[in-house]
This record gives sequence, structure tokens and C-alpha cells, in this order.
Amino acid sequence: MSHVREEAGATFSSDEEARAWIDEQKSIARTGVNPGQTLEAYIGGMGERWARSIDRTSTFDPYAAGLKLRVIPELGHIPVGMITAGLIDRAIDRWEKTSGHSTVKNTVAALVHVLDDAVRDGLLPRNPAKDRARRKQPGQVKDGSDVNPRELALPDVATLDKLVAAVVEAGGDQCWGDMVLLLATTGMRISEVSGLIVGDVDLKAGLIHVRRQKYPGRGGLIVKSTKGRRNRVVPIIEPARETLERLMAAGRPDDSPLIKGPRGGTITTATLRDATNWDQLVKDLGIAGLVRHGLRHTALTWMADSGVLLHVLQRVAGHQDPAMTARYLHPDHRALTDAGATFGAWWAADSAAPTAPAADDAEPA
Repeated sequence: MSHVREEAGATFSSDEEARAWIDEQKSIARTGVNPGQTLEAYIGGMGERWARSIDRTSTFDPYAAGLKLRVIPELGHIPVGMITAGLIDRAIDRWEKTSGHSTVKNTVAALVHVLDDAVRDGLLPRNPAKDRARRKQPGQVKDGSDVNPRELALPDVATLDKLVAAVVEAGGDQCWGDMVLLLATTGMRISEVSGLIVGDVDLKAGLIHVRRQKYPGRGGLIVKSTKGRRNRVVPIIEPARETLERLMAAGRPDDSPLIKGPRGGTITTATLRDATNWDQLVKDLGIAGLVRHGLRHTALTWMADSGVLLHVLQRVAGHQDPAMTARYLHPDHRALTDAGATFGAWWAADSAAPTAPAADDAEPA
């Protein structure tokens, strides 16, 4: 301890202002947090505490960039206690004019983490970033429920064949077509396909073991366990077998990557997009708005339509919540129609039955 007492003083035009200032200083002394500080000052003072629950290998960098490049310039001058859901909504409106959906989503997620700390520090009664207006983005699944994943799938196999041929031509290498085909026939995520090694594929059994994912992260490519940290197995269907046999050419060691980019690197969603001019390509094919993740939705949707049972589809998808998997099932109203027909038949029979006379109308004995 320095044994030096810090002092603060100020002059005010009224007793009310003076008392408010004294209360504020007492609060600062008691909690160590200034309730009147701006959001920029609060973020600067907390360092990286807001990120203690964030995966440092993947989401930290885009979240931190969102705070630095969008949150602080837009809202940093506002006292933390005065930030409202309306202010955040209007900020998001402006961000959406200059940034993509993922960028805005990462920015808002970072702000949610910061304001969660503000609630714990007593600067806000509740987190206004969680009360923001929910937005629907065409072609995107947001918050897990806004868009049915079936709507993001390819319409038919013929369209998939055209897409595979188009990405090979646009990218100038067969690897792009191989990636698209595997995504659309296995239901895997692109990071999981990129994480496959030759030894993960069992052609004899007709199975692929999904054990890891590989994607760009902090400091370079990251190899880690699958989403949910659970290994799973997916089936190999005939349309993918020929591709897998070619990728597993004789002599390739079991620990070598199954699929690589033209120069031997890892294929990511960004490299697939850039190499094939994806957005324009899918627009030209008449499937504008198709995102790379839509190929996973395609496989799971087609599996559901083929009659794969829900619990099996859940295992293939790697979902922990069966309700998430159930969204891929085709709405089947036949049971309801049959129930309506049965009820209607009962109704018709009951209404046609003769009515027994009431006791008052009965003839005397």
C-alpha cells in the first residue's frame, strides 16, 4: 500500500448535482467501477476479460475486430448505463450497410459479452444487446430458427451436377468439385471434410470416420475436435465412392490429408468462395444465395427425404438436440388428413343416426 489517500473534488451549480457526484464517487470507491464511464473506457479498462469464455483459436479475433472497428466507433462515446436496445438496433442498421452478415453477427456477439460484464458490474439492469430486434437474412440460418434449413438446400441432383462442373471450370482444378460433391453427399461441414485423412475413410465398410476439423484460426490453421467434441460416422453413398477411390489412390499414407487445394493447402470456405467466384457462379446457375454451408443442408435434407430415420440422421449430422435435426424432415400431413377423415366419418354417422324421443314426448303406458 502507498499510504497515500487519493482525493477528488469538483464544483457544482446546485446541491442536487453535488449530491449526485458524491453518490457516484461512493459507488466508484465501493465497486471500483465508474458508472458514468463511456463504453470505450469500459472496454479499455476490462482488457480481454470479456473474452474469457471465447475460443481463442477461432472466434476471438473476429469478435475483437468487431469491438475495435465497429462497436467503439459507433457506440464508444456513450456512457455504459445509457446504452439501450434501440441504440444498438440503429447501430446494426448502419453496420449492415457496409458489412456482411457474419461480420455483423460477430460484432453483436462481442458486444453481448461486454455488456454481460456491465450487468455483473451493476452498470446495467439487463443486457440491451440481448433485447435487440431479430433480423432475418435471406440465405442464412440465424439464431438456429429463423430459416428452415430445407430452404437452403439444392433443389435436385441435376443442379448439384451442374454446380460441381461449374466450380471445377471456374477454379481450374478438380479439387473444388470434389469438395462440393463430398459436402453434398455426406452432410459434413467444410472444416470436417478438410480435416479428413486417408485413414478416416473405410471404403470396404462404406463409412467415413469424422474425428477432427481444420479451419483458419488465430496464428494459422487450427486442427481440433469436431463441433460438440464427439466423433461420429457418416455413410458413403455410391455417387461419392468414385471420388473417394480416386482421392485414396494406392500408396497414399493413412495420415495424409484426404483432399487438398491446387497447391497442396487446406480448402476453407473462403478459398472455395474466392477460387470459384462463388457468389456470381451460383447466381449464374439460378441458385443465387446458396452458401457453402447450404451443401451440408442439401445432404441432410435429401437423406431425410429418402426415409432415413430421425435418430440416425441426428447421428450423421452430429447434432446434440434432436429438435435441430427434425427441421430437416419433410412436413408430412397425411396422418392429420387421415385423422380428419376418420373424425368426419364419425361425424357423418353420428348426425345420420335417429334420435331417441325425449322422456316428456314418450306415449303414456
